[in-house]
Amino acid sequence: MDSDYFYMQELNIQQQKKELIAQLKKNGIKNEQVTEAISKVPREEFIPQNLKKYAYENRPLSIGYGQTISSPEIVAYMVQIANLTKESKVLEIGTGSGYQTAILSLLCNKVFSIEIISELAESAKNILKKLGYYTDKNNIEIHVGSGYLTKYKDSSFDAIIVTAAPLTIPENLKKLLKINGRLIIPVGDGLYQQELLRITKLENDKFTEERLLPVKFVPMVNS
Repeated sequence: MDSDYFYMQELNIQQQKKELIAQLKKNGIKNEQVTEAISKVPREEFIPQNLKKYAYENRPLSIGYGQTISSPEIVAYMVQIANLTKESKVLEIGTGSGYQTAILSLLCNKVFSIEIISELAESAKNILKKLGYYTDKNNIEIHVGSGYLTKYKDSSFDAIIVTAAPLTIPENLKKLLKINGRLIIPVGDGLYQQELLRITKLENDKFTEERLLPVKFVPMVNS
């Protein structure tokens, strides 16, 4: 294929990105750091080859192993309501293909990501390394494991973002929040209604809970 083809492809991608960002802003994504990160991360690199033409449509896509990459809007919304700063230390439960991981790495100090499917964790590492996000000196760590059983200490994180839905809120994740830390998590039965919640730790054993919007995520599992 000649250089003109790739040039036209790149122009098309940039136009699709511009239209997506305009749609996100229209739908309430007002944080400029979040929309800038969405603009910078190439979503097409995090999805299977046969789905790349849909990369900048605002919808979830399959990434194999019964898992999906969330729509750009739900990724942006969850990241926005986490209220991150450059100093934030974030735990992500469900690395998936690594797309949200890359976005988080542009917005905060450190991202610790846990993926229960080892093949997805390895694939995400490879993609992130290829794109320059995941290196020995960078701010991402990916581990294989369950979000129900983390190796981290209590009061470790400014924010925890969960990309799979448990039936109830895992108590172990609440303990990992710092004071004023935020847990962003979908909760509910995958066959019925799930709700996206934001849980804020006010002090030890005292939390507030906000019910934000109906969502549909894959179930959060132990193994």
